[in-house]
Amino acid sequence: MLRSVLLKQLARSFLSGEPTVEQIVARASRTLGKSRRWLKPVAKRYVRHFSGRTRPRLREIVEFIDNDPTFQRIWLKRSRGLRIATWITEPQKMQPVKAVEGWGLPAIESVGALSEWLVVGVTELEWFADLKGLTHCHPSEQVSHYHYRILNKQSGIRLIEAPKRRLKELQTQVLARILDLVPSHPAVHGFVKGRSIKSVAQLHAGQRVILRMDLQDFFPSFPARRIQTMFRALGYPEPVADLLGGICTNFAPRGLWTRENLSSISWEDRLHARDLYCRPHLPQGAPTSPALANICAFRLDCRLAGLARSCGATYTRYADDIAFSGDRTFERSIERFSTHVAAILMEEGFTVNHRKTRIMRQGVRQHIVGLVANERPNIIRADFDRLKATLTNCIRSGPESQNREAHPHFRLHLEGRVGFVETINAAKGQRLSKLFDQISWA
Repeated sequence: MLRSVLLKQLARSFLSGEPTVEQIVARASRTLGKSRRWLKPVAKRYVRHFSGRTRPRLREIVEFIDNDPTFQRIWLKRSRGLRIATWITEPQKMQPVKAVEGWGLPAIESVGALSEWLVVGVTELEWFADLKGLTHCHPSEQVSHYHYRILNKQSGIRLIEAPKRRLKELQTQVLARILDLVPSHPAVHGFVKGRSIKSVAQLHAGQRVILRMDLQDFFPSFPARRIQTMFRALGYPEPVADLLGGICTNFAPRGLWTRENLSSISWEDRLHARDLYCRPHLPQGAPTSPALANICAFRLDCRLAGLARSCGATYTRYADDIAFSGDRTFERSIERFSTHVAAILMEEGFTVNHRKTRIMRQGVRQHIVGLVANERPNIIRADFDRLKATLTNCIRSGPESQNREAHPHFRLHLEGRVGFVETINAAKGQRLSKLFDQISWA
């Protein structure tokens, strides 16, 4: 019997049911054809080692058993007497962590079941998941599952990765039937039903001091392995979790950063972006990415919320925008507090964009998530004035003269901006709405 074959079948028996000592011993005994006394101490150490952790991968269990001193001794003495009596071929069962129980997540226990659930063939499913990175190496855009747009901003390069129609349909189903069932941390306000930038500003309005910090390269900071681990924590077997993670993550093609139209971007910035986006990561532009980022950042939110409570402060996060606010006591320790926050962020795998860190006291404009929060949530004056000027010029010179960015639906675009102002400040919104009604649309 080859050692590798025996180890893999033992690992499958450990993984294919309840992770208790008695159940593991029973399943492993069926695999070996008879009860073995040495299985119980190995099972005890296995349960102790993986207790409280995310469902392990098969290779992690193989490595654990292979390094176990009891198994090593038995292999040296009795390897010829070991054989596989029952080969495990049935799919693994769902094994969610305790916190997941009661969320009503769909049970998907095999690749075939995932294929049926998504209404797509297994081969096509593997093509969209692209776990081997085949599209990453192919230069043709027709082969890629995404459309790419590079934005050169003051804070660095940002890559917008918009999934093509068929992949977007699969991602939307994963979002609606799995990710939307997972509750978000109470401090998270971005991409959560019933919360918005207004709810963020309301929590910090009227505070003595506000600390605002920004996370650099937020979405690409989540590697594919972290997304796959999250799906395993929800209870999905390794093959299913890997495919779900593959559907929701992406490799950007390396040739993207050598295009001629990037001449305005320095080689240093291009190399940094290539290293960042050419690894499997959460794509900014996929419908699943905001929800996955919120779920995977849950421990970060717990740690920062706990730190804020210890100082009597309020904590919120809207995507990559982090804010803390508090009274005079918090104000006195805010510099030291910001250092602790940066340390936690680094431990959780994030990088602070220090150029965007702001400590805003009551004497200055306290602006977070695009709103003013000094006394109550309000529109930034400059933004209001620009929109008012645009509407006035539309009345005088026609809307075509103001559509400088060539919006295909400029009327709806302006109407949405006016409606947004009205949700934040009803009086200002009504003033803009009256101007909008005076525009002559062809």
